This record gives sequence, C-alpha cells and structure tokens, in this order.
Amino acid sequence: MKLEVITANMRILDCFSSETRVRIIELLNEKAYNIGELAEALELSSAIITKHIQKLEEAGIVATENLVGKRGTQKRCTLKLDQMTLVLRTSVAEEQTDQNRYTVDLPVGQYIAYEVTPTCGLASSEKRIGMMDDPRYFDDPERTKAEHLWFASGYVEYRIPNYLVGNQSAASLALSLEIGSEAPGYNENWPSDITFSINGIDVATWTCPGDFGSRRGVYTPSWWVDTQYGLHKTLSITDHGTFIDGNQFSGIRISQLNIRAGQELRLRISCPETALHCGGVSLFGKGFGNYPQDIRVTITV
Repeated sequence: MKLEVITANMRILDCFSSETRVRIIELLNEKAYNIGELAEALELSSAIITKHIQKLEEAGIVATENLVGKRGTQKRCTLKLDQMTLVLRTSVAEEQTDQNRYTVDLPVGQYIAYEVTPTCGLASSEKRIGMMDDPRYFDDPERTKAEHLWFASGYVEYRIPNYLVGNQSAASLALSLEIGSEAPGYNENWPSDITFSINGIDVATWTCPGDFGSRRGVYTPSWWVDTQYGLHKTLSITDHGTFIDGNQFSGIRISQLNIRAGQELRLRISCPETALHCGGVSLFGKGFGNYPQDIRVTITV
C-alpha cells in the first residue's frame, strides 16, 4: 500500500506517533492477540489497548473479529497490511512511470446496472435520495449525486473508462474504496461475503466483519444517523494473482481478464443471497465515511 504524506491521511499517519501502537504492531507481527493478551504483554489496561486498537483498525492497519471464548466474547486482533510505503514527493522516475498508467475515480452513485433487495437506499451529502428500502429509487436521476449507498443483497455494476490504445493491454489493475456490510441500523458484528468481479469474472470474495456506526465517520454529514463508515480496502490484480491489502485472495491473473483497447471494462460489487454470510454491502464516496475518495481505479499498461 502506498500512502501520500498529506493532511488528509493524518488518521493513518497518526498511528505511528505512539510507541504503544508501534509495539502493538510488533506483537501482531508474531501472531494474533486478543485485547486482554495485548494488555498483559504491554502492562496496560484493556481500556487503553482498546482505544489504540480502534485507531489502528480505522486506519486499515489492524483487523479485529469477535470470538466466543471461555469467559465470554473476545476481540481477536490481527495485522491486515504487510507493508506501507510513504510517498513524500513524486520523483522524475515516478513521473515517467505515471505516463504508463491512468487513474479514474468512480462516484458510488454512477453505477450502470443494479439488482438490490432491502434494506437499501441512497444518500447524497445533503439528503436522502428517494424512499428508503425501495429498490425503484436506485433508478432515480439524483442517484448520480449519491455519496453513500447500501443494500442487503444483490449488486451494483460500474463501467470503468478504458483509455488503452492500439496494442496496449493492462499489466495490472488496482481498485481502492471504502466499503462495509449492511445491517438494519448498524451492527458491528455483521459478517458479509462481498465479491468483486471484473468483466463477469469473480476475482475475489472478502468477508467484511461488520456494519460500522458506533462512532461518527470523519466525513459523514452531521445529519446522518445509522451506518457511519466502512473499511478502506485495496484490491489489486497482477501477473501473480489477485490480492486485497497485500494478501492473496485468488489465482486470477490480469492476463486472464484480457483487458485491451476497445474492450468494455466493468466492475461489479455484489453480495448474493446464496453467500454463506449474506450481510449486504455499504459503499462510501468522498462525502461520507472516513476517507475522502470515491471508488478509485488505476490501470497500468
């Protein structure tokens, strides 16, 4: 993962300003820990460790899941990222590399096809769009202004602009977005199997742990209640396979997608009713959640 050193990313950069959080990362590099084990290892209270873990989780550095233990529910913590590169400035070499790739941002409301079931709905940064839990409003012309959308099962599909020319073909494709599950209201322990597909090929299925709403999202409008933010995920497809946050999820390689000039390029995000964990999908644009971006796609030639 590459991270620009800019003020918009302060929530992530701040994670490394604390010796305790760095020590937590060191411990999780060895194995998974629950909150109590981290507290014992660092000789701190569980309440303090929980606050540090919340920061690391919001930054996408640590993942947590609730497990049933001998003394009730325990929060198990693991590292999500293998590496992070800080980008201070663009070098001449990087500028030359940029000529061989392009990046587009897809607003979450600019899907070209959908099939959704309630609970579902859309919202711009100013208001709800149409009636809640009525799939017909996914056809509302105002949907293009949506900064947040959600559905219990089904899919939304986007057309990715294809700027390849001549004999060019894609050498890699990277997709980053803020995403979560969808529960009525919200439920932070609400797993959902979310599948990403390119041109009809399922490249990866990731299980989101929950639908987050106990704390207000950094960019979520003040009038909004219910779901507040999602998790920032980066999916990449290369010659080595398909990865999410650096962890391999499938053997689908970029060559198998046959992305060439003149070919339509479609992205589908789905949670089918037949999924083991049918927990729905919530998508966040730059005006909602914790990250000021839409669905960002980068294609390298």
